[in-house]
Amino acid sequence: MADAFLTAAELADIKAYHAPQYTFGLLKLVLSGALAWGLVAAVRPLFALGTRVGEAVARRVPLPGLTAAARRLWGGPGLAAALGFVAVLSAIDFAAYLPGDVYFGFVREQAFGLSTQAFSGFAADYLKATLLTNLALAAVAVGLFGLARRLRAWWVVLAVVCSGLLLVSAAIDPYRARLYFKQHPLEAGPLRERITALMAEAHIDFADVLVEETQTQSVRVQAYFAGQGPTRTIVLNDALLEKLSPDEVLAAVAHEAGHVGEPRWPRYVGSVLALTLFLALIELLLRTAAARGWWGITARGDVRVLPLILALFWLGSMLVAPVAGALQRGRELEADRFGVALTKDPAAFRGLFEKVTRINKLDPDPPRWVVLKGWSHPPVSQRLAQLDALAR
Repeated sequence: MADAFLTAAELADIKAYHAPQYTFGLLKLVLSGALAWGLVAAVRPLFALGTRVGEAVARRVPLPGLTAAARRLWGGPGLAAALGFVAVLSAIDFAAYLPGDVYFGFVREQAFGLSTQAFSGFAADYLKATLLTNLALAAVAVGLFGLARRLRAWWVVLAVVCSGLLLVSAAIDPYRARLYFKQHPLEAGPLRERITALMAEAHIDFADVLVEETQTQSVRVQAYFAGQGPTRTIVLNDALLEKLSPDEVLAAVAHEAGHVGEPRWPRYVGSVLALTLFLALIELLLRTAAARGWWGITARGDVRVLPLILALFWLGSMLVAPVAGALQRGRELEADRFGVALTKDPAAFRGLFEKVTRINKLDPDPPRWVVLKGWSHPPVSQRLAQLDALAR
């Protein structure tokens, strides 16, 4: 059996941890769809409320410089109403997901010994992520709709700009995690020397090996590569270095190295095409909404179309997730094969998988529907079975 390395108590604990998450995940899928389309149905009253909120805030909190710049980008009246509308949508989304996020993201993590973070720290990180998301949504509302009001071919311009951003986004990956965790270089010694030698054998250039200090928040182990070319860094969290043997750490690095050689242009081109098609769809929605007077809209580029855009994005994400998950699981298995060939140490990979399963409380053999719904990594049972096949 794939879970034979676990004791009965360990397996029961893992199953008890995951069972409610599977149920909640299914409910969240249904509720998120109901919320997305419910907001579409309630555009008129929500926009009226947002208009009142936006105008009240604009009267009480004057920000001349910011307001002037935003008005120029917006290109006409109605900026306060648009931002108020976005704020109302964000508040509803926040209230809808907050209970589940707190319970599953903090309460149960504490109960099962996975979280080491105080509630104050969890709340600060949660609010930080929420603030960044809402600022991005506000920027989209002002930028996208403002651009659409000014340019007929706005979606082509935005597609070109976003394509460039996608191209360089990987280069700034090493800096994103630093919003939440401290990092420092791995000290000189045998492990750093072995990692350097392994990367030389794989012909992979990298800038540094960093230790990410995550044990203040979680006991989970993690390793990843961030960045491209001159910015590529190998990141190992402190829990990984503390709980795994040097051979197992090397196996984790070798697995991540397997992703470096993956063809990136097909994914990039696919992402650009999908983005361009979605922006073209938004343009069609903006024109149709104005022509047919949806929700009282009389002019192209009205922010009241935003809930419909978000609902269609949700629908597209749900349809794409199983396919994207299947492709990513295939890449993970290929990275395992690459890592085993590079290290020539399948025993270290087995030790890595078994320890990560225990520490991170991974379900070694989850329900098939859970995996097919969009899991990005193969179940441990499948990865161990592949190790056995490679050994034969």
